[in-house]
Amino acid sequence: MLKKKRRKKDEPINAGSMADIAFLLLIFFLVTTTIAEDKGILVQLPPWIDEPPIIVTVNTDNILNVLVNGKNELLVEDERAEIYDLRKRTKEFITNPQKLDHMPDSPKKAIISLKNDRSTSYETYIGVYNELKGAYSELRDEEARRVYNKGFEMLEKAQQKEIKNKIPLIISEAEPTDHPKM
Repeated sequence: MLKKKRRKKDEPINAGSMADIAFLLLIFFLVTTTIAEDKGILVQLPPWIDEPPIIVTVNTDNILNVLVNGKNELLVEDERAEIYDLRKRTKEFITNPQKLDHMPDSPKKAIISLKNDRSTSYETYIGVYNELKGAYSELRDEEARRVYNKGFEMLEKAQQKEIKNKIPLIISEAEPTDHPKM
């Protein structure tokens, strides 16, 4: 009869193969896992030029002034406003449906001037910027539906370019400053 060999309690277990398996699992998960990338705010900055800037005069009727102070209060054309009203006011300014004299003649002439205080919270800045870009997105989508009976995202690249030319996104962002008067 065969006797089973009993292991002594003090005898170590060979764990060499366990380390190999753990290493292979680690490599497997590193290779197969995708890492989500934060895209952030997609803003195209102008190229750096050593020459002094060209001063261009712009009709002030074509500019919507948006200011966020250090207390995270929003001022649109020097009047207090709420962030949730900003998209609607921006769309009205860009399109000028009532053809008012103190607003741009066409969306191509509309300029949004955004200025922040140095102590404006990042959350407020993102909220304001999101509403401004959202206004342009909605206007482009409305125009695409009017012209092509499709949403802007469903259009071909050439059609999207045509809509973008009709409603160009022009947001002029000034360097943050301190606004003690507010």
